[in-house]
Amino acid sequence: MAKKMLFVFNPKAGKGRIKMHLLDIVDIFSSHDYEVIIRATQAPKDAYEKAKEYADSVDLIVCSGGDGTLDEVVTGITEKNSNVPIGYIPAGSTNDFANSLFMPKSMVKAAQMIMEEKLYHCDIGRFNGQTFAYVAAFGLFTDVSYETDQDLKNVLGHVAYLLEGVKRLFDIKSYHMKVTSEEIQVEDDFIVGMITNSRSVGGFKNLTGKNVDMNDGLFEVTLIRHPKNPLQLQEIMTALVMAEDNTDMIYSFKSKKLMIETEEEVPWTLDGEFGGDHTYVEIENRHKALNLYLKSTKTKE
Repeated sequence: MAKKMLFVFNPKAGKGRIKMHLLDIVDIFSSHDYEVIIRATQAPKDAYEKAKEYADSVDLIVCSGGDGTLDEVVTGITEKNSNVPIGYIPAGSTNDFANSLFMPKSMVKAAQMIMEEKLYHCDIGRFNGQTFAYVAAFGLFTDVSYETDQDLKNVLGHVAYLLEGVKRLFDIKSYHMKVTSEEIQVEDDFIVGMITNSRSVGGFKNLTGKNVDMNDGLFEVTLIRHPKNPLQLQEIMTALVMAEDNTDMIYSFKSKKLMIETEEEVPWTLDGEFGGDHTYVEIENRHKALNLYLKSTKTKE
């Protein structure tokens, strides 16, 4: 009896790369006895709606696109409390999640890997009841992903993010925050915060630290204080480029849960998509909550 699969993809992600490989990918799935339901996303939240709709009626959901498409699918199945495994064929301009899990860069090879049906139990996050796959962030650079035009991202890739981000350097906005977790309690002014389960953010590796395990039940937390002078700004930039925690301008620690309180509303981004404005957030690691088909020699079961 044929197994059922929902295959949902973003046809615009990464210069429309999927179009060149679509037939080969579907052929791989069909040859492994899958009856494939194919959906090309037509609008934002389409992947989310389809994941919710099919979560309890298929054996596997495969998505292809950028990290935003992945986020929608993960959110959809999580909201249905479904354990259906997912497969991911990265096709975006940065693919932080896929790179963090050492997935094949070839879309056809990624499809073949999924068909090996090796389960990896990956951590995901909960943000005030919302789900995110690998990063919740605020501040400088973090809104670049959803504010940068899709066509610009397709043409320029990482450069687009940098161009948008550098424009902000001379108008740095900081937020006064109280951060509470088992590991730390601090009140300070921050220009950037990242709560991540990823080895790279915005395509930049080691930004979250060098010892990242994506199913250890812990987030990597990075909070960057507001620099008061050019010397402090240089100190921050050097620490980020060198990926070394040798400055008191950056708080860097691991945590399974933390709370952040502010007086003014702070805009957050979840997996590169707008996550709303909040004065209080509670972020919690959902340990091994995502069933992902992944074969990699560099990740733990």
